[in-house]
Amino acid sequence: MPIFFFTVEQQQRAIVERFGKFVRVAGPGLQTKTPFVTRVAGRMSLQVEQLNAEIETKTKDNVFVHVKLAVQYKVGASDQQVQDAYYKLEDPEVQIQAYAFDVVRSHIPTMNLDEAYADADTIAMHIQDTLHRQMADYGYEIVKALITNIEPDQRVKDAMNNINASQRNQIAAAAQGDAQKTLAVKKAEGERETMRLPGEGVAAERKAIAEGLHESLEIIAQHGLDMREAMALVALTQYTDMVRALGENAKTNTILLPHSPSAVGDLMGQIRDGILVADLASENATNSAGQAALPPGRRQEPPQS
Repeated sequence: MPIFFFTVEQQQRAIVERFGKFVRVAGPGLQTKTPFVTRVAGRMSLQVEQLNAEIETKTKDNVFVHVKLAVQYKVGASDQQVQDAYYKLEDPEVQIQAYAFDVVRSHIPTMNLDEAYADADTIAMHIQDTLHRQMADYGYEIVKALITNIEPDQRVKDAMNNINASQRNQIAAAAQGDAQKTLAVKKAEGERETMRLPGEGVAAERKAIAEGLHESLEIIAQHGLDMREAMALVALTQYTDMVRALGENAKTNTILLPHSPSAVGDLMGQIRDGILVADLASENATNSAGQAALPPGRRQEPPQS
């Protein structure tokens, strides 16, 4: 009896039948068969294939979503698995898709939208375990089940984006308010420091001037000069210093002052008279206070002229 030869590719298996009855699974390489008696009924690939599916369902918070699945599967390498895959299941993709839909529609409705996004890997693991148990009887192995995307309606996505944007705007506004508050506080502290330092400078300047005047008067008194004359001289010196300061300032308006020696002498006399009047007023006030403090019978009458 003649013998025919045939080949089987790597990662393939050939189903050999005799008069329509299963005989064997032929592996890769060169194989033989009896002509007119046995035939190659079909070939099965052992490569990993992927089924892409999309399921529409709703979440616990009544949001309809489209769940996109990717299931990777293959025919088992054993002869029994190849035989079962060839004879038991006509369309494996329809079967896998039906089991996957059943798992998704039993898990997603128990979760809200946020939980569905967070637990996508858990749902994919349930799909993989379920398909692995169900498809094992048909000679198929589930390599991996993935949830590639959970996509709600466009209006729901827009609402979620608006909520997220509002929350971020609120955080940004709070941060901006804190920054403005910090700037205002720092500005107020700077202004306070700016006002304090010139005040301290003016106070120190006046203190130094007062101490200088006091030392000048003591020196004048040591030389036997009249204190009134000394005060008039110091006042005149301060006056001339003030005039010089006004002249040195470029922004000072024009001031007309007498400049003759007689005018300076008159100014000195006016200062001296002012000091004498002040002293007399001070003495009169002191005498009046002393008379008011004495009993009525002991008050002294002013001398008769």
